[in-house]
Amino acid sequence: MPRVEHIGLATLYLGDCREIMPTLERPAAVISDPPYGIDYSAQIEKTQERFGWRKHQQFEWDVQRPSTEFLIWLSDAADYVALWGGNYFADALPPSMGWLIWDKCQTDFSLADVEMAWTNRWQAARRLRLPRAVLVAEGGEHPTQKPVAVMRFTIDKLRVPPGGTILDPYMGSGSTGVAAVEMRHPFIGIEIEPRYFDIACRRIEQAQRQGDLLRDVAGAAS
Repeated sequence: MPRVEHIGLATLYLGDCREIMPTLERPAAVISDPPYGIDYSAQIEKTQERFGWRKHQQFEWDVQRPSTEFLIWLSDAADYVALWGGNYFADALPPSMGWLIWDKCQTDFSLADVEMAWTNRWQAARRLRLPRAVLVAEGGEHPTQKPVAVMRFTIDKLRVPPGGTILDPYMGSGSTGVAAVEMRHPFIGIEIEPRYFDIACRRIEQAQRQGDLLRDVAGAAS
């Protein structure tokens, strides 16, 4: 049995998403940043001196991307789906016009000046301009961590219905979960690496506690 943590609106699983997802009810949305299969930690080691990156411990999570069959299944696992790194999976995913773009507001500073999310929504493409430096304030505890603002943008532009459950099968350090609970969405997260699972639990618990405190203050003032 996988380890399961219940934190307010969030239910978090430590384990393999390919084994856990088929046991869950269909969520309203799947929002995730799957491994791209480019061996990210090796890329950091090659370029960290040039760009001043902090070297992360190497894990096997980004050596191999999800299988084509699993990506196709993910693309139809909910009514609202967004997969960051979608340009790496273009051979497996259906055509889309609803791309989401994170513009990092800098050029020639890392592996990419922008990042792209494939969506299953037939709607206009949207862009968020947000400096990558905001990750410094959030700790940057995962080598491909997305800022919480990027995941809030994703939830908003994907038009997830209010109160709809959001599932992230590649939770990492939990940015999707933090954004989800901040926006009062039930959240299900799955992460296979214990180190990042523990980080996600801590971050989501902090977001849940802060949200509850703010609502208590607002309620007392009304």
